[in-house]
Amino acid sequence: MRKYNVYGLGNALLDIEYEVTAELLSDLNIHKGVMTLVEEDRQAEIIAFLSDQTPKMSGGGSAANSMVAIANWGESGFYSCKVADDGMGTLYLEDLQRCGVETNLETSQREAGVTGKCLVFVTPDADRTMNTFLGITANLSEGELVVEALRESEYLYIEGYLMPSPSAKTAALKALEIARAADVKTVLSLSDPNMVTYFGEDLREIMGLGLDFMFCNEDEALKLTQTTDLATAIADLRQLSRGFALTRGPRGSIVWNGQELLEIAAVPVQAIDTVGAGDMYAGAFLYGLTHGLGYGGAGKLASAAAARLVTRYGPRLDREVLQSLLFSL
Repeated sequence: MRKYNVYGLGNALLDIEYEVTAELLSDLNIHKGVMTLVEEDRQAEIIAFLSDQTPKMSGGGSAANSMVAIANWGESGFYSCKVADDGMGTLYLEDLQRCGVETNLETSQREAGVTGKCLVFVTPDADRTMNTFLGITANLSEGELVVEALRESEYLYIEGYLMPSPSAKTAALKALEIARAADVKTVLSLSDPNMVTYFGEDLREIMGLGLDFMFCNEDEALKLTQTTDLATAIADLRQLSRGFALTRGPRGSIVWNGQELLEIAAVPVQAIDTVGAGDMYAGAFLYGLTHGLGYGGAGKLASAAAARLVTRYGPRLDREVLQSLLFSL
């Protein structure tokens, strides 16, 4: 019996969320529907432009959201990340602790710098667009790994958002090496279409070490496999990972369990905010896998959790809501 269900490795970002129109994004020259890396002064410019709004603020980061979901089901997780020795970094650490996620931040000495921030823009079509300043999380390295915690985990979960940082990519490769040696199952999320477009070779290097599971959406899958045909993309993904979940929004998801393809139906809802839907799907799926639900049951739980999430604003669900989903399967 391992101490932790999942060991996550990813960026630590404070989410700052605004409700905007697609026209406003165009006026601000922001590419809709993807994550774009920006400098801090660009973020400040956008925040100043939107000064008439009071944004919602919360701890964020893709893998962190998944880890919080797992913790909110009352299970154990460990998250390695990097924040600065500033007020935002303290808020981030306190948020993880409040959610019950153990972290390297509790024992490591935080460095001077600026904690990363992600501006999240939600449009009326429920789409999400992000402008991210990585701050000190761009310096995430092997030094943030807690080897004993990783060895004592069932799964290692890595977010694709780490690929723009050479030191973070090196940390991901080292984590995979440690996981393989300790018989820890390995999981990668492609995270965002832009990660595949600009860092596809880095992601393929990660896959080349052997993955037990991968999360992606349809757009990411098509970009990674360089095709416009979903069946071709699925065939190629089967060569890249022993299992995967390919999400398709309101069309549900497709899960490959290593032997057969499973069609997971979507739960019909009226979406108002898709921020964190993929993170919730991944967290719920990993919870399901580590609690005997199998690939089909994990997919159904993940679909239900993601559907509930998109009916409200923000990337997380309360513990009571998540617990209730287990009884609806």
